[in-house]
Amino acid sequence: MPDSAMWMSAPHETVPVLPVVPEDVNGTRRVVLFGPPGSGKTTAAGVLGRRSGLPVLRLAPGPQDTEIPYTGLLELALALQPLPAARELTARLDEAADRPGSPDLSRSALRLRRQTAALLREAPPMTLVVDNAQWLDPASAAVLGWALRLTPDLPVVAAERTWRPEAGGHWCGEDAYTVRVPALTADQLTALLSPYRLPPREAARIHACSGGNPALALALADASRPLPDRDGGSESALPPTARRLVGEWLDEVPAQVQELLTFAALDDRPDIELLGRLAGPAAETLLAQAETAELIGVGRADGSVRFTATAIGTELATRLPGTTRRLLHARLAEASRDSVRRDRHTALAADTADPRTARHTARAADRARLRGEHLLAAELSLLAAERTPSENTGLLTARALTAVRDAARCGDLSRSRAATRLVLEQHSSPAQRVSALLSLLDASGQRLNGADELFAEAVHEAAGRPDLIAQILLRQAVRANINEGAPEQADALAAQAAALAQAAGDTTTTALALTMQARLQRILGNPGADATLDRALSLTRTRAVSANTTPEHLAARHALFDDRLTEARTLLLPLLVQARRAGDAEGTVDILRSLAEVEIRAGRCAQALDYAARAQALTDGAGLPPGPACYTSALVEGTASRTDLALVHARRGVDTARQDDNKVFLSRNLFALGHLLLVTGRPKEALDALQEVRDLEELQQVHDPSVLRWHPELAETLVALGRLDQAQSLLDDTRRAATGLGRDAVLPSLERTQALLDAASGDYGTAAQRLNDTADRLHDLPLERGRTLLALSHTERRGRRRASARAAAQSAVDLFTAHQAHPWAQAAAQALSRLEAAPTGGNTRPRLTSAEQRCAELAAAGTSNRDIAATLTVSVKTVEATLTRVYRKLGLHSRVQLAHAFTPARE
Repeated sequence: MPDSAMWMSAPHETVPVLPVVPEDVNGTRRVVLFGPPGSGKTTAAGVLGRRSGLPVLRLAPGPQDTEIPYTGLLELALALQPLPAARELTARLDEAADRPGSPDLSRSALRLRRQTAALLREAPPMTLVVDNAQWLDPASAAVLGWALRLTPDLPVVAAERTWRPEAGGHWCGEDAYTVRVPALTADQLTALLSPYRLPPREAARIHACSGGNPALALALADASRPLPDRDGGSESALPPTARRLVGEWLDEVPAQVQELLTFAALDDRPDIELLGRLAGPAAETLLAQAETAELIGVGRADGSVRFTATAIGTELATRLPGTTRRLLHARLAEASRDSVRRDRHTALAADTADPRTARHTARAADRARLRGEHLLAAELSLLAAERTPSENTGLLTARALTAVRDAARCGDLSRSRAATRLVLEQHSSPAQRVSALLSLLDASGQRLNGADELFAEAVHEAAGRPDLIAQILLRQAVRANINEGAPEQADALAAQAAALAQAAGDTTTTALALTMQARLQRILGNPGADATLDRALSLTRTRAVSANTTPEHLAARHALFDDRLTEARTLLLPLLVQARRAGDAEGTVDILRSLAEVEIRAGRCAQALDYAARAQALTDGAGLPPGPACYTSALVEGTASRTDLALVHARRGVDTARQDDNKVFLSRNLFALGHLLLVTGRPKEALDALQEVRDLEELQQVHDPSVLRWHPELAETLVALGRLDQAQSLLDDTRRAATGLGRDAVLPSLERTQALLDAASGDYGTAAQRLNDTADRLHDLPLERGRTLLALSHTERRGRRRASARAAAQSAVDLFTAHQAHPWAQAAAQALSRLEAAPTGGNTRPRLTSAEQRCAELAAAGTSNRDIAATLTVSVKTVEATLTRVYRKLGLHSRVQLAHAFTPARE
């Protein structure tokens, strides 16, 4: 039997990902599924059909069937051919086909309706699934709709591309339940593509390119070449299967809509206002049709227009003939109100090199860079180079180098490659060629296969130039540390780079290499780190470098590690100005992150939130790897705003750091995640994250406990889980390391955790004293002091010293509230509330049993234990045990204290 009409009496093989269909569809007799081509309607219809528990009869008309009357009824009759009613319906259809112009047509139609209803009644229990119902011929739809009204108990599922099924007007029933099949989420799409074993970054790109459309995603995954970028980044068309799917999707809207969407595809930031100037009053209606077809989404706040799948924009742009595309860019240049984008379209409208266009485009790139639009700056820089006449080799090379660096700053690999090719094709100097190759490496991260070959090519170009070899070695050191987690190897490479650069008289590269070496020496616990950094700071730099690679930035980081916060802040603020003026997105993010960490450590929560938010926004806007900004956002949000948002940042940071194979920020985001899980009462989950941090830090040979203070957090987690011996061992090892390196800033947090361990062992007095002493050392770190006071409150409460517990909790509330650390203030307020809610019986003492009360009163009056026993007719041992309980409950240590406590009661 053909696939278009087949019985399915048993479930098909397991599908890796199923479209999300509302649960309330279950039990509904008539369902209409709709969505764009490839959205998974067929799969969803099959799932719903099988949910009924009945055999499924599937009809699947094709586009060729639409114009032939009764094709759908014939498919139904042939599928049920063994039934007498099916054979009779087939005969009636043959008669109708033989007499298409007969005056008895209405009578024939009535007979077809009666026969179809009889067939549906005679058929065994089943679910009718009509796939591609948009191609069901109108004659069949009319007859089938009439017959279905007479068989209301027959389950029917229709899947079609109808965008707005009319309520009550669908042929399968007036009460049909209409469901839009949603796009797959990123996680669902990753599961769908799991057989392809794609890198996480590629799976994420396919999700963006497909918009979660499963058929389109599979077509892209099947393609052997990388995904294309937006217009300007690559002229590659989509793979043929993907082009066909996108073409079908676009064909759901009229030609005028497609023409307007083509303008949107050619602009880097289209909005309703721009498209309205191009299409006039009709723009709103045309865009509404495109939005209904799920081709675009329109931002309600800013009027921005974005494609639901970037493949749509790619197809619209790349299928244009070159002449037509240039004409459309010319129209966009006329319509644009933004000078930078006007220059962009002007450059794209030009078909030849032109000095004037190149000059305007280069200036536009400068303006985009200053505005922080780094992706646009990269595109404009490359356009400026491409529009520069080839005979002007020096200017073309300089502009191409600018394009390489712009693209590298925002990780735009395709444009970085294109600009590097321009440099290498010119008669450029070895320094320029090496600079281009190193910038290409910067742009690639872990996405570029053959990085070793690029390094080898750079070494070849740098032959006989120790200053250039030094730059290459420095870049290899960075890669060894960040991506390979090999700080000792990185340290050796940085030392070689410093020696070569110094021999060549290149003080700038020498300073950068010494800075890198000092960074690694601090990580490795080498006591010479400060001296190496001082050498770097003493050197004069003869060219501009990124602010986050300077020795001043490292000095600020070291000051932060040591809690010299004022010094760190003083060093960072000028660097922020430098990075912003240079248009250096990555450098600006790193300085903003450092400032956020300084401010949160100092208890200035509002300022920390501002710096962290700016770093996150710039990271996302410039397309930078999100791991670093996510780490800072998680720390700051979790302390100053909301722990739920902080957890989102931390988990995103962990995922992206894994994708980028960035071991440094994988450790940091896992640390943030573990800390947040611990303080929100999930120590078992925290343990997994923090143990992975420990493993990563050991793998990376991080010996300095001040660089990332995971040790007290892991120890506290172990205490919470009752693993006291492991916690003590970790604290002892960390304390020895910190003391040996002179990292006194680490000790207070270790002491706080040690106190928690003391309390867990039952030694509340020692724990409370240790916490009091620690709090006294933390006046310059108010949030750390508040956390210590909160720990003191918990400890005093466990030790039955409620008055001291309340005092500590109140101090913690006051500190956290004054510094706007809202999650911590809430936690401290809850602790205080629990203490104040305890029943007091009119005084501040905990409630005693009647026996404890009488025994305590007699003891407070000076009665001996023997006399108390005689008075109460109990044994002396019972009196001793009772008084021990009283002392513990009241936080007392002697009969003198007991007498003072019960004086009001006696009076």
